[in-house]
Amino acid sequence: MKLTVIDHPLVSHKLSVLRDEKTPSPVFRQLVEELIMLLAYESTHEVAVTDQEITTPIQKMIGKKLAAPMPIVVPILRAGLGMLEGMMKLMPSAEVGFLGMKRNEETLEAVTYANRLPDDLTGRQCFVLDPMLATGNTLIDSIDYLLERGARDVTAICILAAPEGLAALEKHIGDRGDVKLFVAAVDEKLNEHGYIVPGLGDAGDRLYGIVD
Repeated sequence: MKLTVIDHPLVSHKLSVLRDEKTPSPVFRQLVEELIMLLAYESTHEVAVTDQEITTPIQKMIGKKLAAPMPIVVPILRAGLGMLEGMMKLMPSAEVGFLGMKRNEETLEAVTYANRLPDDLTGRQCFVLDPMLATGNTLIDSIDYLLERGARDVTAICILAAPEGLAALEKHIGDRGDVKLFVAAVDEKLNEHGYIVPGLGDAGDRLYGIVD
């Protein structure tokens, strides 16, 4: 597994505003979209392309286009949905699948409740969107699902990561598959409730409000 922490002043600025407890949901959602566009730019350097002949107003030339099969973007419901628009603005021809996972607050394990992905992902490049890598359980289960169904490489994009989650993911994935992780920051630790410190709170609640 390869970890990349995006060191960019705009990323740092937007992340600081996201962390602020006074930032309202509409601003939070907009900043997430902008931040993910920056992370997505960095994380798509190795997206597969192929040659394509095009004609400019001057002459013919060989350009590039995304190679088939198209990349698939996989937001983890529900918080990952807030990251989808920024990713699709950068790569609008990609396909989209969904995994619904939630954390059991007692065991901190991930529980899958929805799956809208092909059974066969052979040869596909997959981009997983999940804002918070805390314990690592959700991302581990998601990556396992994709690799077991034939994905050739998986890139996970998270806003924040905790050292505990990174260690768990590294131990579980190891060298199995081509797995890359891009994050805006690695924070200090997890607290006793499994939340990232200093973090930014519950990303889903801050994006969409608290749903009882």
